[in-house]
Amino acid sequence: MGHRQTQQPLILITTDDVNRLTLLANASMTRFPRVAHFLAHEIDRAHVVPGRADLQGVVRMGSRVTYRDETTGRIRDVTLVYPHEADIDQNRISVLTPIGAALIGLSIGQTIEFETPKLEKRSLTVLDVQTDPMTRVREISQ
Repeated sequence: MGHRQTQQPLILITTDDVNRLTLLANASMTRFPRVAHFLAHEIDRAHVVPGRADLQGVVRMGSRVTYRDETTGRIRDVTLVYPHEADIDQNRISVLTPIGAALIGLSIGQTIEFETPKLEKRSLTVLDVQTDPMTRVREISQ
């Protein structure tokens, strides 16, 4: 998957998310190689912050994200989840999809370009991020 994209935005990922997402990407290399490599690339270029860091406005696992597809202009509201929690009918998208992998670590206002499974270039911009307060409570107690 060509990673020659220019000017990729700075992304922030917590140590906890990095650990789980790295395991997920590595475990998925055989079944979903393109998106697993893309997720691994995003993890590698991320600025890693402590798990307790206040990442208001940053897309994390469990975040509810409003984004605009810059190709179509369509605005979507989704929750970023692990594959076993994904449910398209509830707008719960897996981090192991091109859009999910593109969203992780982005901040409000940032735009990222990525490739679809059909090798089409797409671009999305994060408009809003809301993190479930219970997600923070679970992280702090771990």
